[in-house]
Amino acid sequence: MSNKPTVLLDPSFRRMDEIFSPEDLDRLPEIVDVVWGRSERMPLESAVEALREADVVVCSDWRYGDTLPQARNLRAIMAVSGAFPLDLDYRYCFANGIRVLSAAPAFGRQVAEMALGMAIASARGIVEGHQAMQSGDESYGKAGNVGMFNLYGKRVGLIGYGGLARCLQPLLEPFGCQLSAFDPWLGERYLRRQGVTPVELEELMATSHFIFVLAVPSSENRALLDRALLERIRQDAVFLLISRAHLVDFDALTELLQAGRFRAAIDVFPREPLDPAHPIRSAPNVILSAHRAGSVKEAYYEIGEMVLDDLEAIANGLPPQRLQRAEPELALRYASSSVRGHRAR
Repeated sequence: MSNKPTVLLDPSFRRMDEIFSPEDLDRLPEIVDVVWGRSERMPLESAVEALREADVVVCSDWRYGDTLPQARNLRAIMAVSGAFPLDLDYRYCFANGIRVLSAAPAFGRQVAEMALGMAIASARGIVEGHQAMQSGDESYGKAGNVGMFNLYGKRVGLIGYGGLARCLQPLLEPFGCQLSAFDPWLGERYLRRQGVTPVELEELMATSHFIFVLAVPSSENRALLDRALLERIRQDAVFLLISRAHLVDFDALTELLQAGRFRAAIDVFPREPLDPAHPIRSAPNVILSAHRAGSVKEAYYEIGEMVLDDLEAIANGLPPQRLQRAEPELALRYASSSVRGHRAR
């Protein structure tokens, strides 16, 4: 009998060849005994039966019901969706030493890169300039830069200082920005040691030239950025909605952007796909992106690398290091990261 951990590998909606490179696919059976390991969903009855003997479950979401007490050997649940699983009994997991892990860190660098690109494109009017060239209505030189500004030395506000913000921060360093952050889950001294100034949300909204919304959606921050806070944004600012629309009063944001109150770049929406008739589509000085920030091949392969590295750690009797661990103090405070009608990244 093999001494390797038994892994129920049921990643659908992810495909096996989407998250695992050919090299990692070859390496998987060297580290663990794989049950299923196919792109299509494992039949539920068979999955529940396999769960009884599994040491680890790799899945996109928890669809196995109240079966945890039957999983006598279970040591870890690894979610490849980019969010912690819904409908999972976290209290049982924490009480019984079952680690709950998310592949969210795989998307950090890709999302940060896109956020930086959208910030520069918005402030410098790159999209408008391109469209003007296409229509033959361009303005050259100084006349084409009216109302534009650069990123160098500007005040940058980070709403949320989690994984996305930590990936974005080094990309901003060459620009010499003045970084401030609002994150009620982190202490002021900790934030200062990371090189950012902790501020209240009202001050951040009113003083920042660039505002990046990067926080994880939770039970405490739905529509945190209401109309009153959005109205504080200065006219010569860029508002970047990157993590989830959960945090914003999207109707108020749309109205303010239609009125031309400030610039914005938006990658996430309350309902996806976005209604073709939604008024945000015609708002001036807005760059819209169809939830594309993290969805690149490199991010998906990094999911597989993280899963494989942490499976190897578990096989060697060591704690997993690469995937994000659900913490008892926070897990029950996270809101759904799924957008209605849309899978997680």
